[in-house]
Amino acid sequence: MSGLLRVVRAGALTTVQDAGRTGWAHLGVPRAGALDAPAHRLANRLVGNHATAAVLETTVTGCAVRPDRTVVAVVGGAACRVTVDGRPAAWGTPVRVAAGSVLEAGPALSGLRSYLAFAGGLEPDVVLGSRSADLLSGLGPPPLGDGDTLPLGEPPAAAPALPGAAPWPAAPAAPGGLVLPLHPGPRRAWFTEDALRTLTTATYRVSAASNRVGLRTEGPALERAVGGELPSEGMVLGAVQVPPDGRPVVFLHDHPTTGGYPVVGVVPAHALAAAAQAVPGTPLRFVRM
Repeated sequence: MSGLLRVVRAGALTTVQDAGRTGWAHLGVPRAGALDAPAHRLANRLVGNHATAAVLETTVTGCAVRPDRTVVAVVGGAACRVTVDGRPAAWGTPVRVAAGSVLEAGPALSGLRSYLAFAGGLEPDVVLGSRSADLLSGLGPPPLGDGDTLPLGEPPAAAPALPGAAPWPAAPAAPGGLVLPLHPGPRRAWFTEDALRTLTTATYRVSAASNRVGLRTEGPALERAVGGELPSEGMVLGAVQVPPDGRPVVFLHDHPTTGGYPVVGVVPAHALAAAAQAVPGTPLRFVRM
């Protein structure tokens, strides 16, 4: 350990996330990991870390942290105001944060989740191969609270160039709508033809009840052709499960590994980053692949 990061303001929900806890689904352990995987990888690259290093993932309200040693950091993902000791700093590009200074990522201006990466990464204990917090199972470090501390790893030998023009492609714009590609699911025969047509022609909206487990939707209910319930069966990342209310739920990284509601389709993993940044009320369409 080469230093500590203290949480000054935890915000609504700030967790440690890396590339996830893969290979344990057969034992009922969810994947976890950063919901916006491209943002996680890019933030790490900008501070010279391996792409899988652990970062902070904030939700809606951002967070503020204080390192006890000088560290290079970057705030990316959802666009937000960035300050160091109250002075404006660049979003999406590495900044040097002196020992004892406060780095703050403000509330998201577009999108939902911002990512704070630090040169050397964050190093809470590894649990089953990952440092990620899993909100469903409780594995990994718990969601952060004010005053919590996290160990910082040794910074990489090749420090990123400072300062410079923001290399982040662009601040994410508030989406006019979310379009998710959809592979037909293993239980599509459990739904009427009208329901399957509705799924790929109707406009849904992202529900405020969405979380790291799943993106919930508001819109027309899907009518079942088969009554009763299934025995529990395996669930994959991106599975579109339909609970009794008939509104599709897209499983995200903290999803359960089994479930008894029918899966009408599966959204490919590469499309889920946009789902992770879709604010409540965002129009949503499913497009069959």
